[in-house]
Amino acid sequence: MSSIIPAELRYTESHEWVRANDDGTVTVGITDHAQHLLGDLVFVEIPEVGRAVTVAEECAVVESVKTASDVYSPVDGVIVEVNEALADNPELINEDPYGEGWIVKIETTATLDALLDASAYEVITIADEDEDASSLANPKLVE
Repeated sequence: MSSIIPAELRYTESHEWVRANDDGTVTVGITDHAQHLLGDLVFVEIPEVGRAVTVAEECAVVESVKTASDVYSPVDGVIVEVNEALADNPELINEDPYGEGWIVKIETTATLDALLDASAYEVITIADEDEDASSLANPKLVE
């Protein structure tokens, strides 16, 4: 399985992607690799707008025909927008994980420097494939 890993995004070890926006927010979703591991998504539990989140805090849940997996906040901040389209169309994440399949937007003052770049994230996806991973519950850490 070859995953799409856009170079302009940042990533977490738990398979979230992060895009910095010009308005002080970041857009967050799960990676192409993650959606492949999960399979066909059937439900997305999105958080409430206005909720404060901290780094590594569960902020959403994605459910597939195989399993449910938490989505973690990559930064400290406040959720300012959620992708309401996912309520009726969770498969948007499978179809377009880096576009229409985004999950939340978070207002933050954090920098994204501590997050993985595309090359570092690719190492994690290769390790997952080598282990024949079938779950996002225990992502492989790369030191």
